Formats: sequence, structure tokens, C-alpha cells
Amino acid sequence: MKALLLQVLCLLTIMNARAQLKPVEGQSAIGFTIRNFGIRVSGMLKGIEGNIHFDPARSNEAVFDINIDAGTINTDNSLRDDHLKGESYLDIKHYPKIHFQSTRVTSSNRTGTWILTGRLTIRGHEKEISFPFSAAATNGGYLFKGTFRIHRKDFEVGGTSTISDEMQVDLNVFAN
Repeated sequence: MKALLLQVLCLLTIMNARAQLKPVEGQSAIGFTIRNFGIRVSGMLKGIEGNIHFDPARSNEAVFDINIDAGTINTDNSLRDDHLKGESYLDIKHYPKIHFQSTRVTSSNRTGTWILTGRLTIRGHEKEISFPFSAAATNGGYLFKGTFRIHRKDFEVGGTSTISDEMQVDLNVFAN
């Protein structure tokens, strides 16, 4: 009986450990698109780290706690990237990380898709966001995909700049 109980506890520990995931930097991409003078500008951010606790059977217990290195912003234009890292935009000297902390995960009406709600913090300004995401089991982990829109002025990014207020963010994060 004790041996059976020990085996069950070990199995539960292994199952729980599988639900605790870490983003894999080289296999993850955080992209964004925004308009500047009406021209579409795209870029990427790297330096993703954090913890994801996800089990599709218990999505209401899921937790996403993610940091992204704001200093990795890349729009394929080093002058623009340096400007975006500066005080009037991301201000990486004072706010080196972009942070997301989930507050809830709920099921959607589509199989393999959930709704993620949480607090996004950029430049010390926090805003609640909510967006659909998919999670596909692959290579011993999960590939999470989602898209959402934010308003840069909510985070005091860019002031009265000529860039659009609305920015689209595309997530493609592999975690294992």
C-alpha cells in the first residue's frame, strides 16, 4: 500500500512538473506592428523569461508570469531602435523589463483556445488586457500563440509622436 501511494505521489509530482513551463528564447517570438506616418513598421522583442503553469484540463488554474527585455527591441533600423529605447519611448534605463502577470485564464467556445486576462506593465504603467490564445502540445512543451492590441499612450510611450496610438502584438511562444 505504501509503495502504491509513493508511486501515485511521484506520478502527480511528474505531472505537476510538466505543467510548469519556461519560455524557450530561441524558439519564441514577440512581434509588433505599428504605423508611423501611415507606413507599417514591424519589429521584434527578445529576452523572454518567466514561468508558465499550464494544464489544458485545468486552465482555470493556469498562471503566466512573463518578462521581456525591452532593450532587445529590433525594427531593423538601429537609429530607430536606439530612439525607441530612449526616455520618451521605452526608457530602458529606468524600465528594462516589460512584464505580464495573468489574473485568469478561461475557456473559449473553440477547442484548443482560451482567453488570457492579466496585467501588462510597460514603463511602470499597468493596464489590464485580455486576448484569445491557442496552446498546442509539441516537442515536450506547448506552443502558445495569440494576438492583441494595445494603445501606446496608455503606457505613456512616445508622447505626441507621429506614430499611431494602436499597436498590434503577436505572440508565438514555445515553453517546456
